[in-house]
Amino acid sequence: MATMSRATEADLQKTPKDGHKYELVDGEIRKMSPAGWRHGEVCVALAARLFAFARERKLGRVADSSTGVRLPGGNVRSPDVSFIAAERFPSDQPVVGFSPVVPDLVVEVLSPDDHPRAVLDKVGEYLESGVRLVWVVDPESRTATRYRSTTDVLPLTAADDLSGEDVLPGFRCRVADILS
Repeated sequence: MATMSRATEADLQKTPKDGHKYELVDGEIRKMSPAGWRHGEVCVALAARLFAFARERKLGRVADSSTGVRLPGGNVRSPDVSFIAAERFPSDQPVVGFSPVVPDLVVEVLSPDDHPRAVLDKVGEYLESGVRLVWVVDPESRTATRYRSTTDVLPLTAADDLSGEDVLPGFRCRVADILS
């Protein structure tokens, strides 16, 4: 009987540069489809606001979906936007390779091909890994959902604000302002 080998971070780093995003999930390399223009605009709109806010106040670092984040369970995920507080970085030097630090804030922007169960699984994994705040933005329904835990869930409309709460104190952004 043949034994299946588990994929590693080294395997993930060898994935082709073909316009797809790849993640290491439960020992398998998972290929993610490109999400489309609208998805990208929403990600950039929110990432730009978070980056400017965090940088101006020296609160931490913001990264986009091309950044792999190593989670304690062994998975390497690539959230659409991530924020890590300054005091949690080991030094002022940029991290080379996958981030060894679990983000404080993770944002997932839904694309038309996303399956609700898979998104909820990701949210649960982020929270179990120590992510303190997760935002899931749905451009199609013009809504967002804020997660602090699997039971502390707050649905938001386009008229509501995404709040950095205690993770990014003072950050506020109306959901409608990031939707194209």
